[in-house]
Amino acid sequence: MGPSRSRWILLRAIPALLAVALAMPQAEARTVYRCVRDGTVSLATAPEPGSKCEARQIEDDAVQTPNLWGAMGVFSGTLYEREQDGKRVYSTRNLPGSRVYLRFTAVTPAGEPAHAGLGRVGAPQLAPFAAEFKAAAKATGVEDAWLRAVAHAESGFDAAAVSPKGAQGVMQLMPDTATEYGVADPFDAAQSIRAGARHLRSLLRRYRDDRTLALAAYSAGIGAVQRHGGVPPYAETQAYIAKVQALHARYREAMGIVPQRPAQ
Repeated sequence: MGPSRSRWILLRAIPALLAVALAMPQAEARTVYRCVRDGTVSLATAPEPGSKCEARQIEDDAVQTPNLWGAMGVFSGTLYEREQDGKRVYSTRNLPGSRVYLRFTAVTPAGEPAHAGLGRVGAPQLAPFAAEFKAAAKATGVEDAWLRAVAHAESGFDAAAVSPKGAQGVMQLMPDTATEYGVADPFDAAQSIRAGARHLRSLLRRYRDDRTLALAAYSAGIGAVQRHGGVPPYAETQAYIAKVQALHARYREAMGIVPQRPAQ
């Protein structure tokens, strides 16, 4: 595959850069990395140091390329060029050693409604409903720190929270989901946390412990994940996933959970 074809595939995967699809210098072909750091998303032709990056494969003959960015509407940004491991790479994040390659304004496609959660990324809160989270984690096997991160992102631990889309309680369960798990009072914290943990366990089983897909389904629904073959291209869902991931790391640290070293 020639350099011009590689450039075209890269930029088809980045809706923000469609207008300059033929202007790009040589780049890696077919693979685009969606990188998350501090709750912000960037797209790159190689994994970014210091970010959590996922490789996304783009088919040459794809009828519609995925909205990896996750943003909707009209927005502007900058594409940066730098050297990494002896290669020229491109990213929408300004990393050390980067130089501006081009500035852009683009329109990204609209998505479908999704639940983005009401809580904000902030300091971990270990006191709210501590006994309830511990009990739900023990009963379901869902990691306590991850369960708390979801609740933090969902409601900020507000048992009376109601979202514009109708989600309720600490875990922001939609009414049909709450009914499925036998919740009599969606604003009872213990019932909400227990049902939310059971729902997350079910999603983890469905997606073979892929937490990213489980979060996508928790936000946008199982049907949306199925239709899009993975994380839906909704700004709300992608922002929600990044928020929970950031919170999860903070809760693990606050709870003293240290990753185990591999056996020597």
